[in-house]
Amino acid sequence: MTGMGGGPLSVGNTTIVSAFQSMLLHQLLIVLVVLAALAVAWNVLRGAQLRRAMAEGPSSATSESFDSPEPLARRILRVGFGLIWVFDGILQAQSAMPVGLATQVIQPTASSSPTWVQHLVNAGVLIWNNHPVQAAAASVWVQVGIGLWLLVAPRGRWSQAGAVVSIGWGLVVWAFGEAFGGIFAPGLTVLFGAPGAVLIYCFAGGLVALPERAWSSPRIGRFILAVMGTFFVGMAVLQAWPGRGFWQGQVRGHPTGTLVGMVDAMAGTSQPAYLSSWVSSFGTFDAAHGFAVNLFVVIVLAAVGLVFCSGRVRPVRIAVYMGCVFCLADWVLIEDFGFFGGLGTDPNSMIPLALVFIAGYVALIRRPVPVEAAATAADCPIAWPARARANPSYAFRLLAAGGAAIVTLLGVVPMAFASTNPNADPIVTEATNGTPDATNTPAPSFSLTDQNGRAVSLASLRGKTIAMTFLDPVCTTDCPLIGQEFREADLQLGSRAKRTVFIAIVANPLYRSSFYTNGFDREEGLNSLSNWLFLTGSVRTLSNVWDDYGVQVTVSPAGAMVDHSDIAYVIDSRGRTRYILSADPGVGTSTTKSSFVDLLDGEMTKVMSS
Repeated sequence: MTGMGGGPLSVGNTTIVSAFQSMLLHQLLIVLVVLAALAVAWNVLRGAQLRRAMAEGPSSATSESFDSPEPLARRILRVGFGLIWVFDGILQAQSAMPVGLATQVIQPTASSSPTWVQHLVNAGVLIWNNHPVQAAAASVWVQVGIGLWLLVAPRGRWSQAGAVVSIGWGLVVWAFGEAFGGIFAPGLTVLFGAPGAVLIYCFAGGLVALPERAWSSPRIGRFILAVMGTFFVGMAVLQAWPGRGFWQGQVRGHPTGTLVGMVDAMAGTSQPAYLSSWVSSFGTFDAAHGFAVNLFVVIVLAAVGLVFCSGRVRPVRIAVYMGCVFCLADWVLIEDFGFFGGLGTDPNSMIPLALVFIAGYVALIRRPVPVEAAATAADCPIAWPARARANPSYAFRLLAAGGAAIVTLLGVVPMAFASTNPNADPIVTEATNGTPDATNTPAPSFSLTDQNGRAVSLASLRGKTIAMTFLDPVCTTDCPLIGQEFREADLQLGSRAKRTVFIAIVANPLYRSSFYTNGFDREEGLNSLSNWLFLTGSVRTLSNVWDDYGVQVTVSPAGAMVDHSDIAYVIDSRGRTRYILSADPGVGTSTTKSSFVDLLDGEMTKVMSS
């Protein structure tokens, strides 16, 4: 059956993109209101503090009364990953994200993983595809909010809470967005971003969430370096493992090596020409010297990892330099920065990886924070209201952290509702089939017979809001889906359904008797609806109705198939056509209720309330 629209959504679908941008703009206004409220609150607190200082004189508490320096290694992690989270959130605002992220990034990433991983990822993809605008916008604000939270809350429980939230969201992204970083797929290698950039975010979040007293000795630095060292050694072993394609560049009579294939794919990403040429040049070099390149990678990974595990300061310093150079080279020449092409979601794994081992080295060499100072900073016995009154800096951080939490919730709440909503969003149907045409003209009259042999005319239905479509009672493809959509739309109206009638008119000149319409109703459960009518008539009468409502019905040669338009009408209680919709099932019919259900119910509700 040929529909009016349908087909897969394009990445640049104007309906989806404009709705996404509109939602981001409205949510940005909410963020600006929050910032304005924070500014007012800050001025009020600052004014109160100044008046208190003037009243109490020079002996009153200063702005630094309760503060001590934050450990530098912790600050590197907090600020560095805060900036990365904000950057990731900005990348999520790219116009291709609502449609393209799930189908062109997430699903291909999971395609080589085991079946159970693909099933898990597909569950997340289904939520995203059913609610592309809400999901894409939510991802923006969750990540921007987490980043701001880490940046503005350097101390205490608010800072730890932001780190914990970053871990939670990071694990969600790692599982559903990165298919566990590909750790269950063949070809695992650190060169391509394994074990997933966001898992490194989670590790860094766990370190920031530690009590500040944990940073009072070099032991935390040794721990971080030991973890990084073990990881590097493990990746060296994987890189050296034979039969995985990394020892091979491109030799006559042999296929392209794994690394060359990856580099060639990244070079084809939309990006500035000079960057693409760098990547292509490295691909050519690896094709000619694959064995040497992989040997170099294995040696560097193993050497850096073993030195990190040793914990000796001078060798570790050299290993940090080597690790930074290695990460930078991989980031530019293999990962290709990770954020080009319109669907890049993050700068990939090398920058986060370098941040972590740099922080470990700093924690190892920095003079330990005195335990007393660390305890004072982390577990200040003075209640927070007193600190806020006496310390404007603390009050500002407290307010800013609360504002960042609100920004995060601006994304979390819609995402949570979307994940529990079985209906695809109506915007999906509008994007697939086109926006419903609004009109206000008299509906063409008809006089037909229902499935029980009773005469039904448009005039006899005055006082009811009508949803009407055209179905082939022997169709086994789209018509059953459309019938289910009408059934679900009817049920979803609840008590309001008493004011409505749902109608299908036969769109088959060969199989049009009540025998076939009743069989269709029983098969699709429509016979249980008190306000459902499946109308038929003579071929001549039906042809006139088809012509009046712009429905094209074509019988294929030898009667093998009947092709007809998928179209739906919403007619008000006065018999006037108010909306014309494409009824093509399109996207969303894999769920219990498609996006068309909400769209149809929404248009009928508008008509009933007008």
